[in-house]
Amino acid sequence: MLSTLGIDTSNYTTSAAFFDGGQMHMSKKMLPVEHGRLGLRQSDAVFYHVRQLPEVLESLRFSGKSLTAAGVSDKPRSMEGSYMPCFLAGCCAAKAVSLSLGIPLYTFSHQQGHIAAALYSAGKLGLLSGRFIAFHVSGGTTEALLVSPDAGNIISTQIAAQSLDLKGGQAVDRVGRMLGLGFPAGAELEKLALKSRAEFKIKPCMKGADCSLSGVENRCAAMLSKGFPKEDIASYCIQSVLAALDGMSEALIKKFGSLPLVFAGGVTSNAAIRKALTEKYGAFFAAPEYSSDNAAGIAVLAAVKKGGV
Repeated sequence: MLSTLGIDTSNYTTSAAFFDGGQMHMSKKMLPVEHGRLGLRQSDAVFYHVRQLPEVLESLRFSGKSLTAAGVSDKPRSMEGSYMPCFLAGCCAAKAVSLSLGIPLYTFSHQQGHIAAALYSAGKLGLLSGRFIAFHVSGGTTEALLVSPDAGNIISTQIAAQSLDLKGGQAVDRVGRMLGLGFPAGAELEKLALKSRAEFKIKPCMKGADCSLSGVENRCAAMLSKGFPKEDIASYCIQSVLAALDGMSEALIKKFGSLPLVFAGGVTSNAAIRKALTEKYGAFFAAPEYSSDNAAGIAVLAAVKKGGV
């Protein structure tokens, strides 16, 4: 029976996953961020990963003897020059596992892992054999990718559209900070927005299929200074991100035709965004636990690479 280990050490989360005979076991721990801050320096992220990774791996309770392959994310994106030091922590641990057990180690990008996690969660791994559009919407990325099969890397990605300035997760976190919420702010901002009954007609700022989100932060700051209720500001922020993703989706469908749409990344765990885009486009979303940073997609890709899925 094929069993694979996946490790992902992003700028937000220490995570590992054990994919055993089609069953997924995940363990992850957020990196600690002081209240009021919007993330960590890379040196601090590496330190926390080194400290947290043994605990995360231990909680998986897998038997090393059963592993047939390991996978790890070694960079943010599948493109030349893509690099963040935080991924070195996971690479070191995965290499040690590979060498000690004599099993192959496969490397993938963090973004590939997000896409695979979404497909696995949605029961759509079959899409790996054809072209589709994958959105990766997080604190560091707001991109729509044209995804194609790739014999060597499982999938290849080409940026088809993106935010030209602020990223979706950055907008959420910055508005969250101005409202006194913790980091990352997505879950708290969503709860706050649910209390709002305000309706907004939002026209996204688009340039072709690309979007601009910098105005969201500015508008929310102006609303706060004018005394708007915090729940309405939270709702406006989320609806603005949704409007941008909707605008990107419309433009991409016009350009590429009705390819399947897959949404991944922490921002896409928002229930309002999921509901609207699923109803309009029949889009596929990762379950919330597979939307935020996780190692499940890396474990799945390792299994595919090994020939077991």
